[in-house]
Amino acid sequence: MNSNDFHRWGFTGGFADEAALYPGYHPGRVLSQFRNFYRVAGAGGEFTAEISGRFRFDAARSADFPAVGDFVLTDRADDSGGNAVIHRVLARKSAFIRRTAGSANGEQVVAANIDTVFICMSLNQNFNLRRLERYFAIGWDSGAVPVAVLTKADLCGEVATRLAEVNAVCPGADVVVTSAMDEDGGLALRRYLAEGRTVAFIGSSGVGKSTLINLLTGEIRQDTGGLSNDDRGRHTTTRRELIPLPSGGMVIDTPGMRELGLESADLSRTFADIDALALRCRFHDCTHTGEPGCEVRRAVGEGALAADRLESYLKLRKEARYEGLNSRQIEALKIDAMFGGISGLKTLRRQAKEKNRRG
Repeated sequence: MNSNDFHRWGFTGGFADEAALYPGYHPGRVLSQFRNFYRVAGAGGEFTAEISGRFRFDAARSADFPAVGDFVLTDRADDSGGNAVIHRVLARKSAFIRRTAGSANGEQVVAANIDTVFICMSLNQNFNLRRLERYFAIGWDSGAVPVAVLTKADLCGEVATRLAEVNAVCPGADVVVTSAMDEDGGLALRRYLAEGRTVAFIGSSGVGKSTLINLLTGEIRQDTGGLSNDDRGRHTTTRRELIPLPSGGMVIDTPGMRELGLESADLSRTFADIDALALRCRFHDCTHTGEPGCEVRRAVGEGALAADRLESYLKLRKEARYEGLNSRQIEALKIDAMFGGISGLKTLRRQAKEKNRRG
């Protein structure tokens, strides 16, 4: 396949260079997955593929398998002679990963090679700055660029106040406000779309993700499920799918991404203000939980930093450390944090015994 023919699918730069190292194979992009079969877009159009036996044998973890949005190399460019066979997944430029608790190799790639991720939150009952911080931490870490999309502006009487609050917790990030009353509600999002660009939507059920996708595609591709104005609607999409848009670019709808944990999260980008303050703390390993000379705590005391923002930072930092570990692994980390590891705990116990004997 000529790489220029595949440009509209985002097959450029590093993807094309890597594929050139494997002559004889055909590049394609994964559109959807159903059990062990994949729908792939290639030179011959869309076709069904499955992974090779060698691929399955060599895969060390779940994250090695193809995911929606991945570029893959297959043995053919169509399925006229039977299902094509996937032999390789090209290196991802971004990936959203869900981890199975208690499993060392239980990482699952939810979607890959996303350029921009729209983090959707409604301006009425769903509005939650702490949840927004969580999603931004995951978004930055994925390699995609997160953009806050505030929906249902027509149901909020204090849009300007809400917008200021969002800008305060997402410094430097783009923020887009949309309304169901606006027939061109998706127009503000189209500037992030161009040929070869891929976007995704994440957020809680009922905030309007499917409505925005329908606006971008120009047809009812995603059932909105009769979402109500109280954000209690149910997202009826049951599988991830990459959808090419008539105006150029692609969108991936990603049900279940709100379940992503914080095993891997970029807190430094999400809490850049706290990191900047931390550089001036007396101790370089300050935990901001009571040490003397803590600039972060001082900023909270002076009102320069919101106390609940610091609380959110500490909570997410702790969660990121423990996410995906079993109870024994979590206990080991807690022991290490409190006593400097098992040896430190044994020393403390020995000292306590000696003190009791002397007493």
